[in-house]
Amino acid sequence: MYNPGSIGERFADAPFFNKKNMTRKQRYDYVIDYFRQQMPEVTTELDFGSAFQLLCATLLSAQCTDKRINQVTPALFRRFPTPKEMAKAEPEDVLEYVKSVSYPNSKSKHLVDMARMIVAEFGGEVPSSMDDLVKLPGVGRKTANVMQAVWFGRAAMAVDTHVFRVSHRLGLVPKTANTPLKVERCLMKNIAEEDVPKAHHWLLLHGRYVCTSQRPKCSRCFFNDICPKLLEGSKLE
Repeated sequence: MYNPGSIGERFADAPFFNKKNMTRKQRYDYVIDYFRQQMPEVTTELDFGSAFQLLCATLLSAQCTDKRINQVTPALFRRFPTPKEMAKAEPEDVLEYVKSVSYPNSKSKHLVDMARMIVAEFGGEVPSSMDDLVKLPGVGRKTANVMQAVWFGRAAMAVDTHVFRVSHRLGLVPKTANTPLKVERCLMKNIAEEDVPKAHHWLLLHGRYVCTSQRPKCSRCFFNDICPKLLEGSKLE
């Protein structure tokens, strides 16, 4: 059985464990080792049954909770299970199913336009390359990286608000990493390729349930003792 304390015990006698002397590389080792043991199997909390459904759900989830998306997508996917079916619809048809999510009007239009492009330019199949994915209406780099990691199983790091926040709070990236792309590049540079697809979910879930934007649950956080908020004059910058 996994013992959360085992990681701290393993690192406790190491020379670098003095919090102010931890390098960023050592911090990555500590954080990733914890998640690797605590959550060896992890994936998105969105419900989906195909690449197209994952793409739709991820697009809808922008600035909205996965819980809300999972409430609306069953009916949406029953009515429009494939790009071919959704491509025949009008945005107002889709709006009826997604009107309770954030920005429903723009998302409805993006879904229909996305489905039409998939049918017209990609033979009805969700494209696998980053360049092709970001051509799709409403699909930015974060959504494309989710598809790369979750559906295609590639080493891609999607940086949403949770990943961005947690990466900074845990001292995994410097303050100069002030855009999602800069955070993505820093994380990709420092996390082993085989861990990257899971690391997105590790950081996201930590931000969603522990290191929350408002009132973070520090007393429940395994990393509380090494949190940069405690470290004046640390070597992290």
